[in-house]
Amino acid sequence: MPIDLRGRPIFITGASSGIGEATASACAAAGMPVAIAARRSDRLADVAREITAEGGTAHTYALDVADAPACREAVADAAAR
Repeated sequence: MPIDLRGRPIFITGASSGIGEATASACAAAGMPVAIAARRSDRLADVAREITAEGGTAHTYALDVADAPACREAVADAAAR
C-alpha cells in the first residue's frame, strides 16, 4: 500500500549531488517540503532551483555535518518552517 508523503517534511544532507540530490528531488516530487544541506552552497542552490521549478519547496543549508552546532541550528530552523 503506497504511503502519502505530501506535506511531510524531510531534512536531507549531502543533497548537492549523487544520492542526496536524487533523494531530495524524489521527495519533493512526492510533495514533501525538503530541507537540503551540503557544503557546496553553489550546487545546493542549483538543486533548490530545480526543485522549485518543478513545483516543490526547498530550503537550503550550507554546512558541514561534522559541525554539530551548525547542524543543530539548521535542523531547528527547518523545524520552525
